[in-house]
This record gives sequence, C-alpha cells and structure tokens, in this order.
Amino acid sequence: MQASFPAVVISGTGLYRPPHVITNAELVEAFNAYADRQNALHADAIAAGERAALTHSSVEFIEKASGIRQRYVIEKEGVLDPARMYPRFTPRGDDELSLMAEIAVDAARKALELAGKSGADVDAVLCSSANMQRAYPAMAVEIQQALGAGGYGFDMNVACSSATFALEQAFNAVRSGASKCVLVVNPEITSAHLEWRDRDCHFIFGDVCTALVVERADTATGPDQWEILGTQLATQFSSNIRNNFGFMNRAEDRDPNARDLTFYQEGRKVFKEVVPMAAAHIEAHLAKLGLEPTQASRYWLHQANQGMNQLVIKKLVGADAGSDVAPLILDEYANTASAGSIIAFHEHHADLKAGETGVICSFGAGYSIGSIVVRKR
Repeated sequence: MQASFPAVVISGTGLYRPPHVITNAELVEAFNAYADRQNALHADAIAAGERAALTHSSVEFIEKASGIRQRYVIEKEGVLDPARMYPRFTPRGDDELSLMAEIAVDAARKALELAGKSGADVDAVLCSSANMQRAYPAMAVEIQQALGAGGYGFDMNVACSSATFALEQAFNAVRSGASKCVLVVNPEITSAHLEWRDRDCHFIFGDVCTALVVERADTATGPDQWEILGTQLATQFSSNIRNNFGFMNRAEDRDPNARDLTFYQEGRKVFKEVVPMAAAHIEAHLAKLGLEPTQASRYWLHQANQGMNQLVIKKLVGADAGSDVAPLILDEYANTASAGSIIAFHEHHADLKAGETGVICSFGAGYSIGSIVVRKR
C-alpha cells in the first residue's frame, strides 16, 4: 500500500535588501582608478613585457556581458576605494548578533509575518548560502535562537543552488512528519568573496538575504500559499566556478590574497555547459509530473546572466518568452548567488492565479542544479 503524504506549501517569503546601491558607473570609476594605480606602480615591468597592463572596464561592457545595471551592498565605501576594493566590516564580539544572522533574521521575520507565523512556530532552520561567515557554531543555530524557534538548525552550502537544495530538505522534512514548519534563509554577503579587482567579474555580485516558510498545507493560514508539487536536484563536478578559501589555507603557507581565494570562473565554459544542462533538467522534472514546459506559467530562474536565462527559456518554450514568463531581477540586484531565483519568486508571483504552476530553478558551481515545481493554491 502506497504511503500518503500531506501537501506541503511555501506560505511566506521575505527579503532583506541592503541600504547601499553601487551603480555600474560608480563601479567602473573605482575599478579604472585602481587599474591606473596598478599600471603606474608596475610601469617598468609592463614596459619590459613581464606583466600585462590592466584594461579599463566600462558601463557598456558590463551591461552587454551580463544585463546588470546596479547592485545592493551592505558596505559601499570600501568597495569603491581604489586602494582597497573590498567591503569594510566592523568586527563583532561573540556576544553580539553576527552580520549574517542579522540580515537573515530580518528576512525571516518578514516571511513569518506573511505566513501568519511566529518564530515559536518554527521547528527547523536551514541556513543555506554560497559562503558562511564562520565555520561554527552554525549560523542557523544563531538565527534559530534570535527568532525564538525550536527544534534544530544547520548550515548547508551548494553555492548558487543552496536555496533550492535547502527547499528540498525542508519539503522532505515536512512531508515525512519530521518537522512541522521549516524556515529556509539564504543570507548572501557576496561582496566579501567577490574579486572587485578583476575586470572579468568585478560587476557580478550583490548582497541580499531571502527567506521562505515551508509547512504543511493543513496548518497554513497565510493568504499566499504555493504547493510544492516536486523537487529535483542534480550535481556534476566542475572547477569552472571555484573559490579555494578555507581553514586549511594558512597551513599551506600561501599568500592570503592569492587570486583563487576569492570567486573566479571560466565564464564562457560555464555558459556553454550549464545552459543545456539546466534546460534539460527542468524539462525532465516537469515530465515526471506530467507537465510540458509550455504549461508552466512562470520560470523563476537563477539570476547570473541575462543571456543565459534567455537561452534556457528559449530551449524550454521554443521562443524568446520575455520577462512575463521568466522575470529578471538581475538588472537591479546583480547576481545574488543562491538568493537570485528566490528574489524573482518573491517579487514576481502575485499576479498568478489559483491552479497556475511555476518553476523555481537555480544553477551554479558544482555544477549544481535544483528545481522546485510549485502550484498556486
């Protein structure tokens, strides 16, 4: 006899948006000043052919390459300082709420309010993001305490697919009865691991935090409920997107500012390899649920590159479907790692009607791909 599982819904979403904006023009001005400083400092080596001169960036280059027009950041001055080129955060004591927990709590409270829940209703907290502020104690446990939640919490990292991978864990925990109400938070302080001094990627990321409440449909009381019809995850190893920063670095007696200790990628390879993988993944997932790609009213895709998303949608529905089918938030927020597809869902689902379906999908380093098919209740 086949087991009967309860319906599980996403009943609330929340978004923390940092207070500072960096436009492409501001970013280009800072980067070009940095490039000029470096070229002057190493003029002799450049003249001797021992070192390549740094090339200026431009607003046109950034927008053509990515579709990004601006990004939000928690701290702005350090990023735009040509002598620094990364954010400046104030250290906090062990008795203070950490920065990552602070923005997660902000987003979480908004999601809980929308779901008609309080922290006391939550019995599991999953903190999933591309980079954690520390190794331990788990960020999720600190967030759990700050919200007054019960049960347990743990951190997880699957780079830009962290949010969808966490959603599957939340879905399974609720469906199995192990948990009643799971909070998924995705604090992405990407400004701290972006290499702002690299022309090929200095424009990519922005800071943000998203949150989702996942619970049984029969306990949900909020006005905005999306039933999770199915989840599907896949990974395939690749070094084309990588960050080698970790606790073992100091034992390797290496330069703490080495280029590979921040984000780096082989962008063209990623584009060429991930687009067909993502499209095939989504199509196969929908087929398992008896759906054709054209039956999904909306696709909330990972927000890494405008051209990438357009090509994924073209492969799925056979045409350039436009922003109504695949909304873009990349132009305003830039790439926010695992939070991107959740921001798109958060900001672009209110117009769908009961019975309409959509797909939340992320793809990134790993390679990793996660898809969540949902239906408006």
